[in-house]
Amino acid sequence: MKGLNLGCGTRFHPAWTNVDVSPVSPHVRICDVQKGLPFSDETFDVVYHSHLLEHLPREAALPFIKECYRVLRRGGIIRVAVPDLERIARLYLRTLNKVLTADAETRYDYTWIMLELYDQTVRDKPGGAMLEYLQQNPIPNERLVYERLGEEARQIISRLRENDAGKTRDSLRRKWLNHICSLRDRMRAVLVRCLLGRHDYNALMLGRFRLSGEIHQWMYDRYSLALLLEQSGFGTPIERTGFESAIDNWAQFSLDSDQDGTIYKPDSLWMEAIKPITE
Repeated sequence: MKGLNLGCGTRFHPAWTNVDVSPVSPHVRICDVQKGLPFSDETFDVVYHSHLLEHLPREAALPFIKECYRVLRRGGIIRVAVPDLERIARLYLRTLNKVLTADAETRYDYTWIMLELYDQTVRDKPGGAMLEYLQQNPIPNERLVYERLGEEARQIISRLRENDAGKTRDSLRRKWLNHICSLRDRMRAVLVRCLLGRHDYNALMLGRFRLSGEIHQWMYDRYSLALLLEQSGFGTPIERTGFESAIDNWAQFSLDSDQDGTIYKPDSLWMEAIKPITE
C-alpha cells in the first residue's frame, strides 16, 4: 500500500510518503499543500491528513481536496480528521446551561470551551490564550482538557512544566543565547519599525503571524465535511472513529492513536471516502 500523509507534523510513519510545510525529520518531505501536490495522478492508495484542513482558507479547501482526489488511485481511500464543530457546539451549550445555574465548578469548563471555539481563530500571538490557560499549575479542570485534547495536551503541559522547573538554572544561559541569536533580527525589526511607523509595523507583524499557518480559518461538522468530499468527486463519505478505518491494518501506523490505544486527538471528527473505480 502506498500512503500519503499530508501536513504530518510529528505524526508520521516511515512506510508512508510524509509531507509538511516545516519538516521535522528526514522521513518528511517539504511541501506547501496550498500550492498543489507534487505527485503524479493516481499515485497513492491512501491519502490522509489530520487537523490540516481547518488551517486552510475556506476557498482553498475544495481545490485542496480535489488535489487529494487527483493523486489517489481509483478505489483509493481518503481519510480526514478535523476538529469536530458539532461536538464543540454541543459541549458549549451544555456548559452554558450549567454555568447559568450557578454551578461554580463549571465556570472553568466554560472558559475552556470558549477557548476551543474562538482562540485559535482570533489569537494574535503563538499559542494564544489557550497556551496561557495550559500554563496554570494546577489546571483547575485538567480532566476536561485531557478528555478534549488527549495526548497532545499531555505533551504540551509536560513541556511547559519541564521548562518551569529548569527556568532558574538555565535562565542566564538562555538569555545570553537568545541575545546573540536574535540581535540581527531585532536590529532589522527596529529598522522596519522606523520606516513603517508603530501602527503599520504592528499590522505587518500581525499579518505575518496570521499567515503562519497556526490560525484556524474554517471549521467543519459531519455535514459540511461530507459535502466537501462529495463535491470533490468522492463516493459516499463515512464517519469513522479514531480506531476504525477501511484502510488495512490502520492501527499499526499509529497516526490517529498510539500503540496502547490512546487517541491522539480525541476532539476530532474522522471521515473517510473512496475514489470511484469508474467515473
